[in-house]
Amino acid sequence: MHDELSVERRGAVAVLTIDRPARRNALGDALVARLRAVLAEMDADDGVGASVLAGREPGFCAGSDLKELGSMSLDEMCAHEARTAAFCRELAMLSKPVVAAVEGFALGGGFVLAASCDVVVTARSTRWNLPEVEIGWIPPWGLETLVNRVGTSRARRLTWGGRPFDGEEALRLGLADHLAEDGKALALACEVAAGLARLPREAVAAAKLYFASHAARNGESGDLLASRMFRDNCRHDTARATLRKFGVKV
Repeated sequence: MHDELSVERRGAVAVLTIDRPARRNALGDALVARLRAVLAEMDADDGVGASVLAGREPGFCAGSDLKELGSMSLDEMCAHEARTAAFCRELAMLSKPVVAAVEGFALGGGFVLAASCDVVVTARSTRWNLPEVEIGWIPPWGLETLVNRVGTSRARRLTWGGRPFDGEEALRLGLADHLAEDGKALALACEVAAGLARLPREAVAAAKLYFASHAARNGESGDLLASRMFRDNCRHDTARATLRKFGVKV
């Protein structure tokens, strides 16, 4: 089976690249499980000081794999989203930093996956968007992460969506931490990660854990509430029409 995640070592930095270009690097169950396992492995590896998460062209990640969701019932779909939510919450609890290198697009769950990383590097023309409300439902996870990054008012506005925005705007909003020229996000992310990897590991881990206790304080309960709202939204006409396009049994 084709490995959906490539792993490369660049000194003390592990580069994990989502490799599902035909699915726009969407988050299927197998990919989420693989990401979870590899990042846990890197966290336990004394030769790794930080990890970088990137996506193969054409972009970082387009969110959930709608074709895969089309084979599921609503209950199965909610369970899938809950597994993805748990993985993204766990990023804050790893002892080593994870840096997102975002090129092309970060949409839906891909948007929140990037925001869940410790440091976000975005290319200038990256297309960021949360399209869920427009197609009928609340994002089922990650909203507390968004609040912790940009504040409540901005998080609410971003969740309502309405228009995609670029990397410069992501930096201005506080969603991203560094801006790279197009095609250079991975290089800059590796530079940032290498700088973190050179710091004393125990101190980096302590700082990460301290701030994780703030960032993740309401993460699980927030995801549970959003998941329940998502399930309810999916019973209404707009969402049902969207889901039927992808074959989801509603």
